[in-house]
Amino acid sequence: MNSFGNIFRVAVFGESHGACVGVTLDGVPPGIPLTTEDFLPDLERRKGGIQKGTTPRKEDDLPVFKSGIFNGFTTGAPITILFENSNIRSLDYEAQKAIPRPGHADFVAHEKFNGFEDYRGSGHFSARLTVGLVAAGVIAKKILSKIDIKATIIEVGGEKNIEAGLQKGIDAKDSVGGIIECIAKNIPVGWGEPFWDNMESMIAHAMFAIPAVKGVEFGAGFQAAKMFGSDHNDAIINEEGKTKTNNAGGIVGGISNGNDLIFRIAVKPTSSTPKMQESFNVETRKMESFSVKGRHDLCVALRAPVIVEAMTALVLADFYMIDKLRK
Repeated sequence: MNSFGNIFRVAVFGESHGACVGVTLDGVPPGIPLTTEDFLPDLERRKGGIQKGTTPRKEDDLPVFKSGIFNGFTTGAPITILFENSNIRSLDYEAQKAIPRPGHADFVAHEKFNGFEDYRGSGHFSARLTVGLVAAGVIAKKILSKIDIKATIIEVGGEKNIEAGLQKGIDAKDSVGGIIECIAKNIPVGWGEPFWDNMESMIAHAMFAIPAVKGVEFGAGFQAAKMFGSDHNDAIINEEGKTKTNNAGGIVGGISNGNDLIFRIAVKPTSSTPKMQESFNVETRKMESFSVKGRHDLCVALRAPVIVEAMTALVLADFYMIDKLRK
């Protein structure tokens, strides 16, 4: 489905080259002050065409409020926010119809939706839809006023030096991936559930909903498999549950333990690359060489930190509301 959350619910809609994309939020408390200016800093961070290695496609990305906000405050009713698509070049995708891009959703979308999918700019599979998620994250962050969430790119193209990683892609005339680390501070002890809705599973669910994410690890992550248990265990040092180390990444038994939430995501190289590739032509029924045209990110991870922050905020806002109901 296209919605997520238990009490704080988020639904996304639209296509990359359709009239608009947008988001609807349900469960937002009344009385939260909201203006267009509140959204601009995070929306600006997500935009393409601003930093080296991002798509040259530029959209204004000004939020259009359709419901749930009145006189500058949330009303408690569902909030719908639209973002117009104005800078589109759909003809770039006409030549690609017959040749599904390797690593992209073209083939599976065609099969799943019986050929009725909107293939322009990847349609509903496009990262264009994350603009609505970033907007939802702005509202979630307001609900979580005492919690600080910060995501940072720590690696591009296998390089800690971001510029060097980007240059590798430029020199190869190819795309590169990246790793993003997110840290959330001041989360209370006790958020999350032991099994299905534990904090790790819900955050991982949200992260894997971001296009191009292929891996998530918490705390020590995969390095934990190389450690002794006595080394991995985080010694508790006070009655508030603070620990000497944080190999657990702030979550034990699926529940927040009061320490910083720390996790990292792996973002794959952009599937749409100018480098010559081969794929199956569904019309000629033969393998063919091709090169993807159009406007694409050299490294999609560059614009992802603000999306990661937003998705983290959505999950934490839901846990916050569940916790309030119990109390």
